[in-house]
Amino acid sequence: MKLLFCFGVARDMRFEAFGRLLFDWFRCPALEVTVAPGDWLTIDRIRPRTLTRLANGEGDFFREALHLHTKREWREPKARAMAKYDLAVLLDPNEKMPPSSVASMKHFARIAERMSVDVEPITRRQLDELAEYDGLFIRETTSIDNHTYRFARRAWQEGMPVIDDPISMIRCTNKVFLMELLQANQVPTPPTVMLADVSDMPRAMDQLGLPLVVKIPDGSFSRGIHKVSTPGEFRRVADELFEETDLLLAQKFMPTEYDWRVGVLSGEPLFVCQYRMARGHWQIVKHRPDGSSSEGGFRTFGLDQAPRDIIDVAVRAAKPVGDGFYGVDLKQMPDGSVVVMEVNDNPNLEHGVEDAVAKDEVWAKLLKWFIDRFEQ
Repeated sequence: MKLLFCFGVARDMRFEAFGRLLFDWFRCPALEVTVAPGDWLTIDRIRPRTLTRLANGEGDFFREALHLHTKREWREPKARAMAKYDLAVLLDPNEKMPPSSVASMKHFARIAERMSVDVEPITRRQLDELAEYDGLFIRETTSIDNHTYRFARRAWQEGMPVIDDPISMIRCTNKVFLMELLQANQVPTPPTVMLADVSDMPRAMDQLGLPLVVKIPDGSFSRGIHKVSTPGEFRRVADELFEETDLLLAQKFMPTEYDWRVGVLSGEPLFVCQYRMARGHWQIVKHRPDGSSSEGGFRTFGLDQAPRDIIDVAVRAAKPVGDGFYGVDLKQMPDGSVVVMEVNDNPNLEHGVEDAVAKDEVWAKLLKWFIDRFEQ
């Protein structure tokens, strides 16, 4: 069976949604798709059609599709009159621990409106509509093996400014790569041993001592991070984690009452916060067996109030990752030394927390990052 699509319009209306996606991918005025029938249709071939060879009413269909394409309103006229740019924000309203809440994004949208930017939330089902916007701000927990990476990559292919960009996602979500990247750029990090097999455990205990912290390469929000205090516990945790991954990181346990986080945007500090450890726990977030979680308190600093060395090390850590928006997690030890624990590609940004001191200036700087790139 052969299907004709012109400007994303399907001649067979059963394939209307597929037609929009096809045009979003290939940007070809007329495409012919050959499919093999069965319980599930499979694509045998996709080829462009020569316009001069359209026959049997195909030319009329092409002209109708062209007319629809050129007159289409992608936005309500009122919204177009109010805003100069359109920014899509990828959200999952059902995510338990998103980097920004829906309420925070509503606050962001109010500030954006004053800067002539129309903010519109989109979901994972709207990938085929992404090219209708000028930029993309991802506010879901990112991973290179789910839809967030596909959205980032599509935006990048379209030449749209995007936070988080796909390169930053790749560099940040793999903690093994990130740790090597930081060390190669002389950024201070905790003593770390890579584990490729349980046979590497004795070396890790010799170099780091016990207790130590074991991490999977792609954990987030304190997930996939385990503190082990005995060789037996270390072996049990390693055996469980090696069922999911080929590499593990073992790091020296460095307890502190709080962690620092510096938000870095395009190489400049955006905010500085202290996050206290959850009550009775060694991490900021305590995950319970029933799926619930608790967090410690926070304290937000003005950029002129925070320790200069904390900010300087954070900016150095973000630089080799990219030119986007990052959250650099650091610890300051009793001797005053500073180490970078990790760089996050989609850090938390909540109204009333990270913006508690700088207020709307934090959101305005983010918007200016997008606007500068829109205008380029």
